[in-house]
Amino acid sequence: MIAPKIRRLNLTRFRSYAAASVSVERALVVLTGPNGAGKTNLLEAVSFLAPGRGLRRATLDAVATTGPASEEAHHSAHGWAVAAEVEGAQGLATLGTGTFDGTPSRKCRIDREPVGSATAFADHLRVLWLTPAMDGLFVGPASERRRFLDRLVLAVHPDHGTRVSALERALRARNRLLEAPSPDPHWLDAAEHEAAALAVAVAAARAETVQRLAAALSARADDTAFPTAGIALDGWMEAAVLSQPALAVEDRFRAILRENRGRDAAAGRTLDGPHLTDLAVTFAPKGIAARDASTGEQKALLITLVLAHAGLVAAMTGIAPVMLLDEVVAHLDPGRRGALFAALEKLGAQVWMAGADPAAFAGIAEVADWFEVLPGHVARRPG
Repeated sequence: MIAPKIRRLNLTRFRSYAAASVSVERALVVLTGPNGAGKTNLLEAVSFLAPGRGLRRATLDAVATTGPASEEAHHSAHGWAVAAEVEGAQGLATLGTGTFDGTPSRKCRIDREPVGSATAFADHLRVLWLTPAMDGLFVGPASERRRFLDRLVLAVHPDHGTRVSALERALRARNRLLEAPSPDPHWLDAAEHEAAALAVAVAAARAETVQRLAAALSARADDTAFPTAGIALDGWMEAAVLSQPALAVEDRFRAILRENRGRDAAAGRTLDGPHLTDLAVTFAPKGIAARDASTGEQKALLITLVLAHAGLVAAMTGIAPVMLLDEVVAHLDPGRRGALFAALEKLGAQVWMAGADPAAFAGIAEVADWFEVLPGHVARRPG
């Protein structure tokens, strides 16, 4: 198994940093500093080395700093950039992304050569994260759990995000056609044919990933530090693709779309399909839905899911994912904190951890690269 490591991270006009550079030698990276200093901004910069919009799901203009550029950043004063020197699955490589030279769209480069998107970065490293914003995952709307689910899938199927976006566009196009008083049936047939093919591809990737993740979670049943979790999909298509030919499921969904044109037109949206699938998680020790578990139990469940998923990514791809943990250890008692550090060491991945309380990381002080973060500035901790 390969465990990619970011050896240097350079930021230009990214969030609170006019310019910053972090050199890393070890597998564990600790970022400490006061709230609002920019720790999460550094983790977010790393998350842009994966497909998607990063761990905050930010728009491109929200990422660019509004402060004055330093002399080093002057050449990119109208855009932002993240660059990383990576010792990854294909050896040493430099990955770069941003709105280079002020271009309105995000560009990506590998060893200074343009690539189509951040999907190409997956050949070098995979990135996972756990942030405080995910604390409400189990009690929030189904759309948040679908987004979490699709991030799980994206880590093992880099093209999944493109398919999800294409499915959303296809369904929107169908909805616009249905708004017409007498929509052209040929155009509707074509739109539904495209949507059905994409829907099956999305559902199949989700079903495979969740089935494998459920098995990985089951294998962790003897782990007493973090609770066992059950995981399943609440969607007929994801269940169907596991037992039926893809073309049969596609034909079935196409028929549903055709039959529901009137109902969907009245509703102004498509009322059936994988765009409505939910992710069901169970707190196994009590046999209850995760939404009914306590806040502390839900946080422990999230760690269980992320650890199992990281192991699954490593097993399926041969690449241990780079992990970003924002304010995670602060919520753990010393026993669970130690268990988490041990689990991360066993995984062998590079892990970036951020927190306001330095004491929370005392257990790994001797084996981690430790950086102190102040507004707009990051420096290696003395000693």
